[in-house]
Amino acid sequence: MIKVALADDHTILRKGVAEILSGFEGIEVIMQAGNGRELITKMESTQVLPDVCIVDINMPEMNGYETASAIRKHWPDIKILALSMYDTELNIIKMLRNGANGYVLKDNDPEDLKIAINEVMKHGFYYSELVTGRMLHLLQDSASKIASDLNEREITFLKYCCTEFTYKEIAERMFLSPRTIDGYREVLFGKLQTTSRTGLAIYAIKAGLVELK
Repeated sequence: MIKVALADDHTILRKGVAEILSGFEGIEVIMQAGNGRELITKMESTQVLPDVCIVDINMPEMNGYETASAIRKHWPDIKILALSMYDTELNIIKMLRNGANGYVLKDNDPEDLKIAINEVMKHGFYYSELVTGRMLHLLQDSASKIASDLNEREITFLKYCCTEFTYKEIAERMFLSPRTIDGYREVLFGKLQTTSRTGLAIYAIKAGLVELK
């Protein structure tokens, strides 16, 4: 039985998600909270911790980024899924940098959330369409082996992909033209068999090229 905790300030939505998850075989919702601070407080005072925490990004008192970071710091074995309306790559990457293991949009089918929970428990990450083919196999290799396949400039670019800088700002910091940066991106898309910046960021995090916050 996978034990799940939910943190979302929208009470109706949170209770609805809890009801849906409770209807899935092998999943039990053991904790609900209206914000990250309330979730952390409940986790500190319980003897039965969740296996997976599903957290919204935009919450009062303690948002999803801060909540993910706190969970990762105090309970590193607990998996974290972000559940949000926001689908921009920078939001996703910021959650990953703060310790999230996956990201599910609120308008996704409930079955996708079930799949995400099972995936983070089984593999440590929920990849969805962000990572496919050869990249999935690369992510299963050691960090040293992964890094050895890349040159110094590519590694630097990957590290910047895990920040909130735009591609233009990355070019400025690497003292390169935007066209050159576009070239790095396309080469890495080909090498890693992904088509998104989020996929590149997941690669960098799993390879140990950047530290979680």
